[in-house]
Amino acid sequence: MQEPMFLKPVFQEKIWGGSRLRSVFGFDIPNDKIGEDWAISAHPHGVSVVENGEFKGKRLDELWSEHKELFGHPSEPVFPLLIKILDAEDDLSVQVHPDDAYGMKHEGELGKTECWYIIDAEPGAEIIYGHHAKTREELAEMIKEGRWDDLLKKVPVKKGDFFYVPSGTIHAIGKGIMILETQQSSDTTYRVYDYDRKDAQGQTRELHIQQSIDVTTVPAKTPELQIKEVRKGNSSIVTYLETEFFNVYEWDIKGITSFKKQAPYTLMTVIEGAGDLVVDGKTYPLEKGTSCIIPSGVSEWTVQGELAIIASEPGK
Repeated sequence: MQEPMFLKPVFQEKIWGGSRLRSVFGFDIPNDKIGEDWAISAHPHGVSVVENGEFKGKRLDELWSEHKELFGHPSEPVFPLLIKILDAEDDLSVQVHPDDAYGMKHEGELGKTECWYIIDAEPGAEIIYGHHAKTREELAEMIKEGRWDDLLKKVPVKKGDFFYVPSGTIHAIGKGIMILETQQSSDTTYRVYDYDRKDAQGQTRELHIQQSIDVTTVPAKTPELQIKEVRKGNSSIVTYLETEFFNVYEWDIKGITSFKKQAPYTLMTVIEGAGDLVVDGKTYPLEKGTSCIIPSGVSEWTVQGELAIIASEPGK
């Protein structure tokens, strides 16, 4: 019998990070500049380790290589998804990510399409999401001249908002925002602008201007979301995205809700509340910040309690 695999968080210190992964999620973070919890990851820059069951102590990248049956015998060479919780105590750099073709050619890894669920946002918080350049030549000129107010598109955000950020999208998460990010398993980021700020050693961070100009979608495109909601008793299942990269859902559970397998495996992270996951009669506690993978051998399961979960599956 396969069972859900609960994963230990991997914390990443960032110049823009803070302490809310401790105060909001109860994580034991090492300092007050932690920007990211890599909740489910097989990326070499931060690999998740299983905390329970038969595979306790095993790394997710090892399981992907050695136990394909857990994931429905996939053909991809690497685990394709990466789930993060981000705490933006300060603005992130203005950045853009490559697609798979550019990423593999220039960085030796997947490109990075991602999406954001806004867990929380301070009043007045905003993101950068897109740009106003009409041609690549105009984009290069505006970047060179530092015309950031003319170039960058700012969007106000609030708790519960959802954004799809395909590769090629210029973007930045603003200060005062916490998000759950579902993305391809890539750590390639091209910085366009970093506010001329300096790190603890007095150094500015590297920019990647030519790569950014190369990979940015021009003119910018704003994806149209086809969000769907299905009620299950008092619970609600929202489908935010169904793409070639990932399918992303919000499970807002009130009471007891049953699920049937729809994909080779399912990833889930609790963003609010508490409850239980029940698989084959065995109960696993769920609390805020808990992340797990429901493997291929589990065909149905139940979630009970009062909690909100962001779940995802590999794309079709």
